[in-house]
Amino acid sequence: MDIQLIIFDFDGTLGDSQKLITDTMLATIDQLGLEPRTREACAKTIGLPLAKCFSSIIEMSDEKAEECAAVYSDIFRQKNVRGAVPPFPKVIETIRLLHEKGIILSIASSRHHHSLAQFVDEMHLEPYITFILGADDVEHPKPNGEPVEKTLSHFNISTDNALVVGDTTFDILMGKNGGVKTCGVTYGNGTYEELKTAGADYIIDTFDQLLAIVKPKSVVRPVRPVGPVGLV
Repeated sequence: MDIQLIIFDFDGTLGDSQKLITDTMLATIDQLGLEPRTREACAKTIGLPLAKCFSSIIEMSDEKAEECAAVYSDIFRQKNVRGAVPPFPKVIETIRLLHEKGIILSIASSRHHHSLAQFVDEMHLEPYITFILGADDVEHPKPNGEPVEKTLSHFNISTDNALVVGDTTFDILMGKNGGVKTCGVTYGNGTYEELKTAGADYIIDTFDQLLAIVKPKSVVRPVRPVGPVGLV
């Protein structure tokens, strides 16, 4: 693939934030006296816009969902101490190598822009991540293709030369809706089968396997049930 631009999801792809997110969702549900949900159910919503995370697992009005989002944000700010969201293994090194290859690196997330910028700063990724889109930067967040389209337009890059990398079906669908190739990662919040069913073009088990996909003339093995680097 002639990849000139990679659009990364953040939560579950670059940053290991599942415990922080699910802790905060569970605390929000408890504080508002809502019907309890499991940590696993909360984890399945990661990647959706914040209000939708709650309304997708608990029946509620749009107004109640927005209240959940506001309470979540307050609790999250208290819990999100420095170091609470570490990068996944080999993320920093691989990002640096991709940058050295001349590939443009960006983020499109359902998290708000200021939060993404904070994590990029904390992980010392500012020299490499040159464009950030949060849910508050677009009218239609993932799984809509708008974040991809907006990023492509910003860099004047063709759909043929871009790749979306994420850990959930919402990321894969965003990439497909935006007309670009997609790569799912199995170490985050989505499973191999979920990513395959969503239509991921590639599935990898560790972040550094991304280098085999973007390397010119690399040989990529077909996907097998265990989920190594490969074409779906």
